[in-house]
Amino acid sequence: MQECRLYVGNLAYSATKEELEELFRQFGEVKGVSIIEGKGFGFVEMADPDSARNAKDSLDGKEFKSRSIKVNEARPMKKDRPRDNYRRNYNRN
Repeated sequence: MQECRLYVGNLAYSATKEELEELFRQFGEVKGVSIIEGKGFGFVEMADPDSARNAKDSLDGKEFKSRSIKVNEARPMKKDRPRDNYRRNYNRN
């Protein structure tokens, strides 16, 4: 695992940054946490790849706030989103 940034999916909408940081802190230093409001997912950045790997392996599929969370290595954001272009072109007609 090259990256230290993890995607965390299927979060309870009531989950807070502090709770998520506390959950991941048991695997190493947490550099940052962000939760996408109203979407049920967020991102956790660990200090080193080994901590990120351990957190991913240990927490993927585990229950957190009555939900089975999904933890994966975060993918880079795409600069061009095809669905946005599709909507933009579709609405022109």
